[in-house]
Amino acid sequence: MAGEGETLGLYGFGAAAHILAQVAKWQGRRVFAFTRAGDESAQRFALSLGVAWAGASDQLPPEPLDAAIIFAPVGALVPIALKAVKKGGRVVCGGIHMSNIPSFPYRLLWEERQVMSVANLTRLDAREFLDIAPRAHVRCEVTHYSLARANQALSDLRDGRVQGAAVIVP
Repeated sequence: MAGEGETLGLYGFGAAAHILAQVAKWQGRRVFAFTRAGDESAQRFALSLGVAWAGASDQLPPEPLDAAIIFAPVGALVPIALKAVKKGGRVVCGGIHMSNIPSFPYRLLWEERQVMSVANLTRLDAREFLDIAPRAHVRCEVTHYSLARANQALSDLRDGRVQGAAVIVP
């Protein structure tokens, strides 16, 4: 849904974004990773995966983006991402849940910028990804938690203490 643009911003650099960054880089795109302000660990992690730039989500990237995907459930990122995309750019809200999107000036949407959401992926999407992942040499960073530590996993995710994905195992 982000289109074929050369520059892609990923807001919320966690489980999905760390995988998508690798695929997008393999496709020849320049990826810009946006993390919580002050989360230098996540920014170093993103840079270790080959992104072109990593910074706080309240910063503008060093160049305008063709598209941005927001994984973080933070509605306030929508107008911020709109500021970062160029004319005709697209902002995709990729989370299952998001807080309310605040009011923003029309000029951020003007010049044919788009805001859209993704509700579901299809089986075809999954098959296509599973075909691409090994060719793109995707490696997943995973932190394992026992079922008894599920609340700790949620707390670690909320507080930014997980790089990549948190996985609950029996």
